[in-house]
Amino acid sequence: MSEPRAIFRPAPARPVVGVSSCLLGAPVRYNGGHSRSRFLTDELGRHVDWLPVCPEAEIGLGVPRPTLRLQRIGADDRVISSKDGADHTDDLAAVADRHLGGLEHVDGYVLKNKSPSCGLLALPVFDDAANRVHGKGRGAFAERLTRLLPDLPVEEQGRLSDAGLREHFVQRVFAHARLRHLLSDDWRPRDLVEFHTRHKLQLMSHSTEGYRETGRIVAAVGDTDRAETARAYTRAFHTTMAVRTSRGKHANALQHAFGMLSPLLDDARRHDLLEAIEAYRVGEAPLSLPIALLRHHCAAEDVVWAREQTYLRPYPDDLRLRHPVDV
Repeated sequence: MSEPRAIFRPAPARPVVGVSSCLLGAPVRYNGGHSRSRFLTDELGRHVDWLPVCPEAEIGLGVPRPTLRLQRIGADDRVISSKDGADHTDDLAAVADRHLGGLEHVDGYVLKNKSPSCGLLALPVFDDAANRVHGKGRGAFAERLTRLLPDLPVEEQGRLSDAGLREHFVQRVFAHARLRHLLSDDWRPRDLVEFHTRHKLQLMSHSTEGYRETGRIVAAVGDTDRAETARAYTRAFHTTMAVRTSRGKHANALQHAFGMLSPLLDDARRHDLLEAIEAYRVGEAPLSLPIALLRHHCAAEDVVWAREQTYLRPYPDDLRLRHPVDV
């Protein structure tokens, strides 16, 4: 069985990632401090370019400054100053609009958790008597950012301490950068076909239906308007990548990779690879074990199609994701 040959072209540009300035060590928090993240500054920062923003400092609240909180007023959650009751919601949201031109060229965003401006999830919301209403609020800047750019990979600092969430976010950022780079150039139908071929297993590991949907769009690329194809593929691609993966989904993708490689292996190597995939599926081995075996055998047998799959190398090899995140 012959292998389809694809041209492997890594994204030449580094991903661009928006970030709350305090997470990079800027002393812009309400108390004049920062919330530096070691993972962001020491690891991810070696492979991405940052676009730092502090919405509260940008609207002139100063450092240090009175604390802010989310307050339920009517049907809306508003960002209110603890000192004088001033409402800063609209000004904070407008920061996202002012940065929109640059944000359209970013590949992800990391927000400060527990912030009335940048918090993404589960912020406490109070009533006018300072009683907590619930913990489902979202910061004003974060709310506007996610509405303006619904396909953008966005996470908050606190959740990046979870190894699975951290890896999912980083994979999405680098996939976003690859697609952004492709579509920012004068791409041809065959370029999109090659891109999709390279991402087959990675898409499959997130959602088989998402992989089929992106495949249907690519199959019609020569018969549809190019701009419409780009919009449809972008939405389907990012929607698929946003789906959390699982051991079962990974095992399915690994089995597909094995099927491409199997005719070139002897019985002993087939057995070892299948054993590694099964050990991962039942939770007895890390994903890195079958991935390492696949990469080794694909390189040894010069299996170009499989070797070039982004699933086997979704981000730079020297980007370490499994170590303490914060100072």
